[in-house]
Amino acid sequence: MRMEAISFRDRLRALLPGVDAPAQYLGGEPGQIVKPAAEVEFRVALCFPDSYSIGMSHLGLRILYGALNALPGVAAERSFAPFADLEALLRREAIPLLTLESGTPLRDCDLVGFSLQYELGATNVLAMLDLGGIPILARDRGPADPLVIGGGAGAFTPEPVAEFFDFFLVGDGEEAVPEIVRVLREAKAAGASRRESLLALARSVTGIYVPALYSAERRPLEAGLPERIEPACVADFETAYFPAGGPVPMVRTEQDRIAIEVMRGCTQGCRFCQAGMTRRPPRLRSPERILALAKEGYRTTGHDEIGLLSLSTADYPDLPALLARLDAEFRDLRVGVSIPSLRVNETLRLLPSLLTGVRRTGLTIAPEASSDRLRAVINKNIANEDLFAGVQEAYRQGWKSVKLYFMVGLPTETDADVDGILEMARHVSELGRGAGIGPGEVTAAVSNFVPKPHTPFEGEPMDREEELLRKRERLYSVIRRHRRVRLKVHDAAMSVTEAVLARGGRDLSRAIRRVFAEGSRFDSWDERFDAERWRRAFAAEGISVDAIAHRALADDEPRPWDHIGSAVSRDWLAAERAAARAGTRTPDCLDGPCHHCGADPKVCAPARRAHRAAGRGSGAGE
Repeated sequence: MRMEAISFRDRLRALLPGVDAPAQYLGGEPGQIVKPAAEVEFRVALCFPDSYSIGMSHLGLRILYGALNALPGVAAERSFAPFADLEALLRREAIPLLTLESGTPLRDCDLVGFSLQYELGATNVLAMLDLGGIPILARDRGPADPLVIGGGAGAFTPEPVAEFFDFFLVGDGEEAVPEIVRVLREAKAAGASRRESLLALARSVTGIYVPALYSAERRPLEAGLPERIEPACVADFETAYFPAGGPVPMVRTEQDRIAIEVMRGCTQGCRFCQAGMTRRPPRLRSPERILALAKEGYRTTGHDEIGLLSLSTADYPDLPALLARLDAEFRDLRVGVSIPSLRVNETLRLLPSLLTGVRRTGLTIAPEASSDRLRAVINKNIANEDLFAGVQEAYRQGWKSVKLYFMVGLPTETDADVDGILEMARHVSELGRGAGIGPGEVTAAVSNFVPKPHTPFEGEPMDREEELLRKRERLYSVIRRHRRVRLKVHDAAMSVTEAVLARGGRDLSRAIRRVFAEGSRFDSWDERFDAERWRRAFAAEGISVDAIAHRALADDEPRPWDHIGSAVSRDWLAAERAAARAGTRTPDCLDGPCHHCGADPKVCAPARRAHRAAGRGSGAGE
């Protein structure tokens, strides 16, 4: 097998001069881990179903890469979706898709894992399986084929892609994935069959869903299996595994920086946000741990930017002290700090003056809606006065451009809310005059609301494509009046397709296979998405876009994801939906009493105490 792999790699390299950006297919980066074949008892292919430049920027991939390679006898290797030029050559020359580290065909690995970050990545999953020599349908795989696992955000809504995966991991991976590998290594050593191995996983590892072990009604077919799959959760975030380094890309990627997750989970309670619901409870890393990770990351990678990541980094209780310590440590090294996820509240007023070591590029904030009324509906707890004060201070501190994220199609939205998007953007631009720099450069990035499962809005209907296009034209009709404001509006047909793939059931697998067979790849890229192909596939397979995406669901109506648990309860989601209809805000539970959302209060407690110690909440209700 090993000689075959070397031969495939040599043949692949001979083809690379004929493709764009060949370095992304070579491997060999500083920091990659290549274990001698004689030391490898279990090989894992970590597959990201998108380009190298996007996949190498994904923190979850880097965490699993380091955690698995820390295990003796285990090799974790990377694979990314090839572009059309290389895919065509691989098929023409009968060369399988290989891992970057050792050049092993995916079919020769023991476990092949996919990070499912967005619904429209499904066709790339099929392309990678097919190119890797693995049958696309799980039921067609035999004893010699690897087990295929899906994880990430898509595992919380697995049914549309369930026929392609042997099993899913729902929830956090740092602790669960090494445990999965341990169980599978024991099963392999014992000569267990595929079904026996999958049963062992489903019975012993939290967060495992094996579609073949459940009926069409999603009931367990074997004893000892859970009725509802509860997500794996890393309770102690301080000591959880986090990689100091990892492979340093030799080609340009989306995010070239030292990425450090400072906290996981968000309690802001935005009613449209799936990650804010599924990734509860909130868990923190200490400033000391973050500083140590930053130092080690700089030593091993040499990146000149540190990204402090979370769903809402402004909620990190020790943020001012942390920024001061990072500035003192890295200012002389000319290493900047970035905070990609800012919430617009009082923190934003102070943040620009705290970030004295940051390069003044662009400030990115997400008001989501232009009116206080609509923000109450979606539970976006911000005020215009804080946004405007923060932006003006940023201008004074040297920022010259601002990017604002909005959505259209939100529940209860009116045309006045749509018109307010550009009015707010225009006002943000004019704030530069008060800061003495003249009008600021403002980009209003407008996405379309998609009702995502496991959120209070999971049962809300989505605007039809023609309505989204009407709102788009309404925005563009007035943008010409504002020379310093640019507008970017997400593709309406793509958003509707995303909604179908998010809220649909297992019958969608037929449509996914059809568009894949017709050539769909990289569907999440605007320039690659073929709306008409998806429409034809839905129609041919009897999939009703209207019934899935545009119909309101009652609170007690069954959903295709009911068997998958999340951090919040169905009763709490229904209560939040009712609060949205009443236009009532639900305050952040870190600022007051527990709302009993369903997350484990014992795991929440350290974050609540830290929030209170920083003077940012009452701590009531502990």
